[in-house]
Amino acid sequence: MGTTATDISQRIIEAVLAQKLPPATRLGEQQLALLFDCSRTIVREALTRLAARGIVTVSARRGWYLIAPSQDEAREAFEARRVIELGLIRSQPGQGGLDPAGLARLRRHLQQERAAVNGDDVGTRSFLLGDFHVCLAECLGNSLLADTLRDFTARTTLTAMLYQSSHDAAQSCQEHVAIVDALERGDLAAAEALMADHLTHVQAGLQLPANSDPLHQLRQALAPVQGAPSASSASTASTASASPDASESDPPAAYLGALL
Repeated sequence: MGTTATDISQRIIEAVLAQKLPPATRLGEQQLALLFDCSRTIVREALTRLAARGIVTVSARRGWYLIAPSQDEAREAFEARRVIELGLIRSQPGQGGLDPAGLARLRRHLQQERAAVNGDDVGTRSFLLGDFHVCLAECLGNSLLADTLRDFTARTTLTAMLYQSSHDAAQSCQEHVAIVDALERGDLAAAEALMADHLTHVQAGLQLPANSDPLHQLRQALAPVQGAPSASSASTASTASASPDASESDPPAAYLGALL
C-alpha cells in the first residue's frame, strides 16, 4: 500500500511538534510528492485536511504554507487547550482518572521525556513534551478530543517557535510528572490545578511584543533621525526667511510617524 494523505498529514504534524518545521514554511506540492513518492493529488488532499484543521494556509499565488499565528490566534489556541485539558480531568468519574494500563503508558512516556531532556536531541524532546498532552487525553479515555488536542498543540508549538519561548524543557517535564502523580493519587482537583498552572507557565514563556500597535515597527522606523533636518523644518526655515512676521515659537509640523 502506497503513501496516503493521512500518512503525509501525520508526518507534517509530527515534524511541527518536533520543531523541525518553523512557522510560515512553504509546503510545495511537487516537492512533497517527490519526497513521499506519491501523486500531487494525494499531497493536495493531505494539505487540504491540514488547512481545515488550521495548521496550514493556502494562497492562490504563493501556494501552501504552515501558519504563523498572530498574538490573538496564539491566545485563542491556549484558551482552547485549557478548555479541553482541564475539562478532561474534571470530567473523570469519582476518584478515578487513570486505569493501570493508562498509568503505565504515561509513566513510560515520562521516562522517555526525562531521557530526551537529558540528551541533545532537541526534536525528540520537543515532540515528547507536546505529545504528553495527547497521550494523557487518550489515557483519560477520549480519543476524539486527543485528535483535536494534537492540532491545538501543534498550533501552540508553532507559536512557541515564532515568539521564541523561554519555557524550560526540564520544568515542563517536572510539571508533567506532578500532574500524573496527582492523577495516580486520585486527586483530580490537584491535577486540574497543576495542568492550569503548567499551561499558564508555557504561555507566559512566549516573548510576545510589548506593543500591540500593528504599525509600531513602521512608526519607529519613520520617526525623525535625531539631529537630521527634516523637510518640514527646511521648509519652515525658508518661509521664515521670506516672511519676517513668522514666529520662532510656531510648533513644528507633525512627522510622518505621528500620522500612522
